[in-house]
Amino acid sequence: MKYFNVTVMEKGKKRQELVKAVNKMAAINLAKQKFPMSMVMKAMETSAPLEDSISELFSGLKKSFKSKIPLNDKISTIRQIAVMTDAGIPINDTLLEVAENTENQQLKEIYTTINKDINSGNSISNAIEPYTEEFGHVAIAMTNLGERTGNISESYHKLADILETIRDNTAKFKKAIRTPLITLAAMAIAFTILIMVVVPKFKDIFAKFKADLPIPTQILLKLEWAFNNYGLLIIFILFAAIFAVKFFYKNNADFKYQMDKMMIHPKFYLINKAIFLSTMHKYNLVFGQLVKSGIPVSEALETAVGMVDNAVIKEKLLTVNANIGRGMSLAEAFQLTNLYENMLLQMIKAGEAGGQLDAMMDKVTDYYDMRFQDLIDNLSAYIEPIMMFFIAGLVLLMALGIFMPMWDLGRAVKN
Repeated sequence: MKYFNVTVMEKGKKRQELVKAVNKMAAINLAKQKFPMSMVMKAMETSAPLEDSISELFSGLKKSFKSKIPLNDKISTIRQIAVMTDAGIPINDTLLEVAENTENQQLKEIYTTINKDINSGNSISNAIEPYTEEFGHVAIAMTNLGERTGNISESYHKLADILETIRDNTAKFKKAIRTPLITLAAMAIAFTILIMVVVPKFKDIFAKFKADLPIPTQILLKLEWAFNNYGLLIIFILFAAIFAVKFFYKNNADFKYQMDKMMIHPKFYLINKAIFLSTMHKYNLVFGQLVKSGIPVSEALETAVGMVDNAVIKEKLLTVNANIGRGMSLAEAFQLTNLYENMLLQMIKAGEAGGQLDAMMDKVTDYYDMRFQDLIDNLSAYIEPIMMFFIAGLVLLMALGIFMPMWDLGRAVKN
């Protein structure tokens, strides 16, 4: 959200009003609604007031520390709702039972509130809509579908299946990178210990050398000096930098966009492919399942794009619905994003023409899933050369830094 100084004229007098809106046009429209008796002259973007900036900062900090609801807990409760409603139990009794049985306090409060809203006369979709951030766009869409068709059970079974597929792929990716990360962390800790324990033993010997020390030795001595004098400060700066990156990634749209753009750049070996394939698999999985469930294509596209985390890919996929509204076919709109291979576009085009779009989207989803699974299964083989290069570099630096001056000392003694 941005802030705008909107100039309005009322009874021949001009004044400025501060309006918070998404863009300039939205600010003008909002000002017209708030001040119907006034004439809106212009709107100029301005910085946020100090109190709002402080409020947003604390809000962002609160959001950063707020724990997310585990996906397994959400899937479990959604599956329970599907089973109980399938057995003919009324939705309000079902929600009350699920709220009492779940161990997650956040879900307990959410389902209790939804149950109260339904008992007050609200629809299920209206009651769950305030919790879009907690449940996701696809949960809202499937709830709307279940309410329209009168079959909440079937919709929630499909919703649980979608979330389970996403969960399994995420867990598999985390498991694949866990070992390399542990290895790198162990090597970094071992190298730091060697720097702080071994190098000082040779420091006095090196100090007696009259000749200039080799570059590897100078690097080791400077690292030892930095770790011993500013070790705690380095650790603090490291953790502060990680926290700052996470905070701004969650709360600053421009920073998130640049980070997402960098992460899918071709120079980011493996990471760019993993993010792209997992994102496209999730997007096509949700879109295909929604179309198969009977949701209109435009609504399915809008819901599916809400599942995309990468801002750059999301920006491209957001154009699909707009282009379809201009009269393009789905295949043509997908082609303009430059995210789909020609083979997949031909499949989607054939599915549109033959009235089998849902079946073709299943094949597209399977294709991205196959490539993602292949990447995960061979991740160790892809990362191993990088790991070996990194380990060899640390060992070589330590060996040359310690032994090169010794060789010079040996030659000096001989002479």
